[in-house]
Amino acid sequence: MRLFWLGLLIWVALTFRQHGISNDEYVQHTYGQMLLDWYQSGFKDQDAFHYRNLYLYGGLFDIVAAALDPYIPIMIWDIRHLLSALFGLLGFYGVARFAHLLGGERLALLAMTLLFLTVSWSGTMFTHTKDVPFATCMLWALYATALVARDMEQVSGRVIVLLGFAVGGALGLRVGGAFAVIYLVLLVILRVLLDHRQYRTPLLSRLLRMVVVLLPAAVLAFVFMAMCWPWSVIEADNLLEAAKSFSHFDFNMQTIANGVVYNISEVPRSYLFQYLMVKLPEAALLGLCGVPLLWLAGQLAWRKADQATRMPMATLLVGILFPLIFVMDDRPALYNGVRHFTFLLPLLTIFAAWAIVAVWRALANTTLQGRCVYQAIWAGVIGGLMLVNLVDIVQLHPYQYVRLNRLAGDQTHAQFKWEGDYWSSALRAATDQLTEMPLPAREKPYWVAACVDTPQMEPYLDGRFAVTRRWDQADFFLSTTNMHCHEVMKGKLIGGVQRQGMWLAVIKDRRQLQGDDRLATPAKN
Repeated sequence: MRLFWLGLLIWVALTFRQHGISNDEYVQHTYGQMLLDWYQSGFKDQDAFHYRNLYLYGGLFDIVAAALDPYIPIMIWDIRHLLSALFGLLGFYGVARFAHLLGGERLALLAMTLLFLTVSWSGTMFTHTKDVPFATCMLWALYATALVARDMEQVSGRVIVLLGFAVGGALGLRVGGAFAVIYLVLLVILRVLLDHRQYRTPLLSRLLRMVVVLLPAAVLAFVFMAMCWPWSVIEADNLLEAAKSFSHFDFNMQTIANGVVYNISEVPRSYLFQYLMVKLPEAALLGLCGVPLLWLAGQLAWRKADQATRMPMATLLVGILFPLIFVMDDRPALYNGVRHFTFLLPLLTIFAAWAIVAVWRALANTTLQGRCVYQAIWAGVIGGLMLVNLVDIVQLHPYQYVRLNRLAGDQTHAQFKWEGDYWSSALRAATDQLTEMPLPAREKPYWVAACVDTPQMEPYLDGRFAVTRRWDQADFFLSTTNMHCHEVMKGKLIGGVQRQGMWLAVIKDRRQLQGDDRLATPAKN
C-alpha cells in the first residue's frame, strides 16, 4: 500500500505541468478571483454574483486556487492542475477507506488500483477542476454516511465533523451535492426500519434522536457551503433556483455516442450507460458482470454479513443506483461522456473490486473439483486485463482520459465515435511544437486560429504569435481531433500530437492557401 501511495505522489509531482488549460478554467478562475474580491471588499463587491452563470456554482475550488496564486511562483493553470490532482489523491484515499469497511486492506488496494486504471478519473484529475473535487467530496460524504448508518446513535464526533465538511464541500461546488443529503436520509430511514423489523426498536423516537445527532453536521455543512458559495444563502430561494437551472440546463451543443450525434438536451437515456461501458476498465466490467452470477449462486455477502457490513454495502449501492435512476427518469442534458457523473466512478470501482474478490471467494468455497485452477484462471484473467489497461495508460500519457476499452473496438477507428480530448489538453504540446518551429522574422504576428477558446492558447504562445477569431486570416490552425474539429480548416499538416497511432491534435500551415481554401468548412458532425 505504501509503495502504491509513493507511486501516486511521484506521478502527480512529475506530470501536473503536462496538461493544457480546459475550456472552463478561465471563467472559473475569474469567478474565484471575484469571490476573493467580495470577501476582501467587506462584502461590497457584488461582481461574482452577476458573472455569467457561474454564481449558480459553488466556488470552493476556485477561491482556494485564486488565494494560492500570489504565493506559488508557477502559472495559475499549473497551480489549479496540482490542486485538482490533490483532490484526486484524496479521492483515492476515500476509496481505500470505504473499501476497507467492506473487505479490509486487500480490497482497498484492489479498489485503488481499479480507480487508477479508470482513465476518466486518473486521466482527468488534473484538468477537471470542478468534477473531480466534487466527486471527492461526494465520496467522503457517502463514506461518512456509511459510518452513520452503521453506528447510528453511537456515531463518533469525528464522523459528524467529516460529514458536515464533506456535504458542505459538495454543495460548495455544485447544487448536485444535495444528492449526499438524500443518501443520508434514505440510509438512516432504512437502518431504522431494518432494526424495527428485526429488534422491534421504536421508529419515530429513534428518527428524532438521529435528527438531534446529525444536527451539528447539518449546521457545519450549511456554514461551509455558505463560505464557499455565498450567493446560495443571500436569498432564501437561491438554492432552489440553482437546482431548477441545472435540471433544465441546455445550450446549443452537440455530443456523440457510438457514432450517433445528438444535441445535448436530446441524448437517449442510455447515454451515460453507453459511456460507462466503454470507459470503465475491462477488469472492473468483468467484476461487475460477476455480480449476477453471485446472486444466482446465493453467495452475495448481504446474506451472510452482519449489520456492520450490510449498511456500508447498502450505502454504496444507494450511491450508485440513485444517480443512475435519476438519469433514466429526469433525462438531464449530458455531454463529455461521464464527466458530469464522475462522482460515480470511485463507487463503481469499489463495487467492482468487491465483486472480483467475492467471485474469488465463491470459487474457493465451491465443491467443484480443481477450484484452485478456477481461482488461478480468474486471477490471471483479471490481472491480464489490468496489465493491458496499464500499458494503454502509459502509451497514451498524459492524454489517457481519451482511452476507450476493448468493447469499443479498435481505438483508431472508435475515437471518432465517442468524445475524446474534449478539454483540448493535447493543444498545450501542440502549441509548444509551434513555438519551437524556426519561422522567418516579420513585423506583424503570425495569426493562429484554434478550435478552442482563446484563453486556452494564449499563455503558451510567444510574442511572434497572436490568436485570431477570424479563421480565414490565420497563418496556422491548431485543433484536437475531437468531434472532427481538425477538419474544419485546410492546411498542410506540419506537426501535432500522436498516441497509439492516433492523431490527438494537429498543426496546419495555411500560409500558402488562397481563395476559398482559406474558408472554414462544416465538420462531419
